[in-house]
Amino acid sequence: MNQTFAALQLGPAKRAAARVAAGAYAGSGSGRTQPYATEAKKKNPYSHTIKLPQTEFPLRADAARREKQFRHRCTDALYEWQLKNNRGPQFILHDGPPYANGDLHIGHFMNKVLKDIINRYQVMQGKRVVYIPGFDGHGLPIEQKALETLKGRDRDSLDPMEIRKLARNFALKAVTRQTESFKEYAVMGDWAHPYLTLDPSYETNQLEIFKAMVGRGYIYRQNKPVYWSPSSRTALAEAELEYNEKHVSTSVYVKMQLTDESVARIGGAGKVSALVWTTTPWTLPANRAIAVHPDLEYVLLQVTENSESGSAGYQLLVGKDRLEAVSAMLPEGSTIAVVCILSGKQLEGLSYSSAVSGKQCPILLANYVTSDSGTGLVHSAPGHGQEDYELGLANGIEIYAPVDDNGRFTSAAGAALAGMEVLGEGTRAVVAMLRDAGVLLHAQEFTHSYPYDWRTKKPIIQRATPQWFANVGSLKASASESLRDVKIFPEFGRRRLESFVASRSEWCISRQRVWGVPIPVFYNSSSGEPLLTAESISHVIGIIRERGTDAWWELSTEELLAPEYRADGNTYVKGTDTMDVWFDSGSSWKMLEKVSECSEGAYADVYLEGTDQHRGWFQSSLLTSNAVRGVAPFRVLLTHGFTLDESRRKMSKSLGNTLEPARVIHGGRDKKKEPAYGVDLLRLVVGSTDYTHDVSFGPLVFAQFSDTMRKIRGTVRFMLGNLNGFTPDMLVPFEQMSSIDRYILHELRRFKQNAQSAFGAYEFYRAMQVVSNFTNADLSAFYFDISKDCLYVGAPDDLQRRSTQTALFHILVDYTTALAPVACHLAEEVWEFFGPTRRALGKTTDSVFQEPWDQTRSEWNDPELAADWTALRKLRSVANRAIEAARTARHIGSSLEAELDVYVPLNTRLGQLLTKYKSELCKVYITSKVNVHEVGGAETDGFVCEDRIAAYDTETPVRVVSRRSSLHKCPRCWNFHSTEESSLCGRCDDVVARQQ
Repeated sequence: MNQTFAALQLGPAKRAAARVAAGAYAGSGSGRTQPYATEAKKKNPYSHTIKLPQTEFPLRADAARREKQFRHRCTDALYEWQLKNNRGPQFILHDGPPYANGDLHIGHFMNKVLKDIINRYQVMQGKRVVYIPGFDGHGLPIEQKALETLKGRDRDSLDPMEIRKLARNFALKAVTRQTESFKEYAVMGDWAHPYLTLDPSYETNQLEIFKAMVGRGYIYRQNKPVYWSPSSRTALAEAELEYNEKHVSTSVYVKMQLTDESVARIGGAGKVSALVWTTTPWTLPANRAIAVHPDLEYVLLQVTENSESGSAGYQLLVGKDRLEAVSAMLPEGSTIAVVCILSGKQLEGLSYSSAVSGKQCPILLANYVTSDSGTGLVHSAPGHGQEDYELGLANGIEIYAPVDDNGRFTSAAGAALAGMEVLGEGTRAVVAMLRDAGVLLHAQEFTHSYPYDWRTKKPIIQRATPQWFANVGSLKASASESLRDVKIFPEFGRRRLESFVASRSEWCISRQRVWGVPIPVFYNSSSGEPLLTAESISHVIGIIRERGTDAWWELSTEELLAPEYRADGNTYVKGTDTMDVWFDSGSSWKMLEKVSECSEGAYADVYLEGTDQHRGWFQSSLLTSNAVRGVAPFRVLLTHGFTLDESRRKMSKSLGNTLEPARVIHGGRDKKKEPAYGVDLLRLVVGSTDYTHDVSFGPLVFAQFSDTMRKIRGTVRFMLGNLNGFTPDMLVPFEQMSSIDRYILHELRRFKQNAQSAFGAYEFYRAMQVVSNFTNADLSAFYFDISKDCLYVGAPDDLQRRSTQTALFHILVDYTTALAPVACHLAEEVWEFFGPTRRALGKTTDSVFQEPWDQTRSEWNDPELAADWTALRKLRSVANRAIEAARTARHIGSSLEAELDVYVPLNTRLGQLLTKYKSELCKVYITSKVNVHEVGGAETDGFVCEDRIAAYDTETPVRVVSRRSSLHKCPRCWNFHSTEESSLCGRCDDVVARQQ
């Protein structure tokens, strides 16, 4: 499991963190928590002399209600403040626009929060963050959703402007709803001025890019096969496909009869057929050639089929390597004999009669033919496949596709097929025609992976239509070169993006819909030749700048034409295609020209989107930017995974496992089953997870992180409570602070540096792991446990107590700023409750985000001191095992009843360390007394634990003996330091006397 905060559980750290989270202010679980509670019931006469933590900071978040109080401060107000007041360099995270076609899901939440974590961290680094949210308002998804709102009305009767008005209104309403949700997620940005791909200013930017690409020769029109969605009635880009692994197709083996002349050329006799195999029988009416490999061997077979009516013979031409597979398809009792073996080159130029159309077609050479499957002879329909198209183009063969926009056969396919859906009844009809004609050798259904329209979830076809393309082949070298200077996380994203670019030769940018940016082309009414010049495009851009893209449909061709073409002797009609939405969003980098302070190189510091955008927005942005500026539009490219449920299944509506963030934030109807967790808990899940992989969300995950949030709040509550009443005159200079307090500040500095390294590397989960370790291991299980004695029962003005409070003040500042990028509401809440103390100590900022990220000091770095305390902490684990053995045997109750004898070679560094800290060891190990002895001395009886302590580049043997203290329990501090029953120990007697 990648959720590090929830997964990370240390032994004693977990127990101590739980004590803190439970609000156990009255002492450590080792010896004070329960006794204090019991003593309170007995009205301890000394309770008024004990300084227990005091704070109104609640342990329970009540997040759904309380977070709203801090949202404006840490979003809109903060965004405006940091632009005006931060003095560091500009930082731009460019937002990939989500479709404005519905409500948000958990994937949107993860995407936007990851961006927000980056931006908040950069703000705290003193940078001026520019984050302009975007919305993709064009395209088929929105048009379809808008049309779905029409009930009982014929959608086909709508004119283009009615459709565009519906789509625009639908998109704008979706933008409003999505904006409110994103703001509730505490995503900081310029929400008052987002960029919308449907705004005229954006559309004109996009058309300027298109004009530049036309001028550089990147844009062309061609009749060639494209991915076509019959369900959407438009061409699709590869990025708009998804693959159905359970698609069922029909494969057929078809006999194409050679002409008499061809039969004679190869030495055949009688009826001779070339046997082809295809998984798309519906393309056979468009068959225009058979392809063979020049270097493969082919055999001419004499086939004799025996039946009750007698024997029938014919000859088949098949690949030699496919002979066994083909033989298995012949009717039972058939016999075969090899007539001759021929090379592919010998077959070139032969002719045959196409099985469906009867048209005479050639056999051609093609290197893409293999003998891995099929027959070694490939049916070629240049209007229905890229390789077939290239073969046809090279040999002057007709690019023919008798299929209409709805995926139905046209009349050109023949009266028997006209009007049939090619992927349904059309396929069945073709197979029946082949069977009736006696040319179907074999047919079978099989399941395989097949491309589907990612929006309608229905299968697509390849179909030749006149489309507009961007020449990626001439762009991909510069695009790949520009990626060399880009930092890409995770690294496999680089290979993925480069491979997608390298394998692509063209980009179909035209769509047959009305809701989008028009391709500003005019066609000669007589010749059909396109008019697409800098002048013609510039004129259209000027009109759209004033009136928006509706003008393309509202104005006449005459009004849209540039003046120089209105009287050139030709008549024109305007085109009806719109641009691919990936061209829309891929043009978004141009809007940064006006805000970026970088005139050369990439405008944006960071792009961050899901892994599917290697085929989508990342690639389209890279290609358009390279086409116009010759550079990548980003300096850093980050990729996150998909969202999964707790069973590791991809979330989808069909599975019913999608998750609405609002339901997690505000809870369901039954708050016991579906609690209102608030925004910060969801943000904590996102920030604590390795987002470069797929991320699981669900009730169990939320419950785990709810416990984590309580631990964090408990940790903060402890510090706030113990800083109550702390004033500037109580601060202790660093050099006068106690050893353990100086050590914890060393650890605080190391903690902050590690967190900074992780945030700077965009590894937020690692930063949260650092926070978790510091919370559980360093604070709750160690420092807080030890410090409670001096904080609760020491004199208020005692130097040790003030030293600890000084350390807590510094810890709370840097702990809160470390949490802030992820748990922004919690950090602001802490900052609010911390207000009186921090303001008195000079920290008067209104928001924690106005504070510098790292406020630790170089003087706190003390490796030698850290080495000492590391050794003491290792020995503490040995001591705890000895104490636990005594407790298990019921020899003692709490650890304070124990007295320890530690046996160690005193001439070692560890021995010298224990001698140096001898009087403090009982506080460190939370016992009443610790004695240090030379190894080999007379030993006391008790519960023994032996180990070797690895410290100071060596291992030192130690032996710890735990026994019950011979002294009595002090009724105030509960240490066993009193010489008489029910009497105060010396320290408490002095503290009480000073308070009277």
